[in-house]
Amino acid sequence: MKKILIIRFSSIGDIVLTTPVIRCVKQQLGAEIHFLTKKRFRQVVDPNPYIDQVHAIDKKVSEVMPELKRVGFDHIIDLHRNLRSLQVKLALRAPSHSFDKLNWQKWLMVRFKVNRLPDIHIVDRYLATTLPLGIQKDGQGLDYFIPEADEVDPATILPANAKGYIAFVIGAAHATKRLPESKIISMCQKIAQPVILLGGPGEKEVGESIAAAAGVHVINTCGSLRLHQSASVVRQADKVISHDTGLMHVAAAFQKEIISIWGNTIPEFGMYPYYGTQPNRNTTQQVSHLSCRPCSKIGYQQCPKGHFKCMMEQEEEVLKISLN
Repeated sequence: MKKILIIRFSSIGDIVLTTPVIRCVKQQLGAEIHFLTKKRFRQVVDPNPYIDQVHAIDKKVSEVMPELKRVGFDHIIDLHRNLRSLQVKLALRAPSHSFDKLNWQKWLMVRFKVNRLPDIHIVDRYLATTLPLGIQKDGQGLDYFIPEADEVDPATILPANAKGYIAFVIGAAHATKRLPESKIISMCQKIAQPVILLGGPGEKEVGESIAAAAGVHVINTCGSLRLHQSASVVRQADKVISHDTGLMHVAAAFQKEIISIWGNTIPEFGMYPYYGTQPNRNTTQQVSHLSCRPCSKIGYQQCPKGHFKCMMEQEEEVLKISLN
């Protein structure tokens, strides 16, 4: 049995996007799969039945290097391609392949708005690293596995007799990926059915403020649910509204209908919701005419221009129509 190490250190969404590689390599090669990530993100991959062992670091790969050397890997699939993953490859001396990060193409797009980005999703770029191993894309989309103990009964959250709900993911790592609070309130007020707000502890207060202002049909769970519990709420939702963030990809893994809202980043970077060969159930919402987009391939804590038009000018009527 071949022993293969797959590397992706962060973050939630990026790790979810590696799951087709994990699944295809396991199923098609019958290999022993090891996954290297950061400790704060290992919860994303720990329940994955296609992974035989997870290795996790706090900051330095030296923390796990002795155990990695003991395994004796036949191949390394580097889906992060940074200094840490290079250190691993140099130390283990196993054959390896790395994915193309398209850094210069992204730089051209951000700096000069010159689009040299290929129309290829990042999942397909991840999968390209496995071609030398004879792996074929199976078209099944993304995986996300929820431990039974983290499954949530929506009836414990929703008002009595509620039938269905919209999951609204209000968080994102960078402020320029997030709608302003006033915009989320306005959007929620246009939704007729119950809305469950999802986010981490950092969104707890803003979630409470949104729920108080938007109406009794809006329920805040930000900061009160663990990651897998939030994923369970997403899995059972009628539809999902999400910024460009990890739970958007979790929703795609469950083949959910998604309204994805894009601010400073753009889908052309190749990280829009991925459904494999299944029907595309994503509706992209963005302010396309702005000459300043994209202003970053990741994001900022405030709009560099000061006007934040990429979020403030989001069309709310389109959202209302999409939810009907």
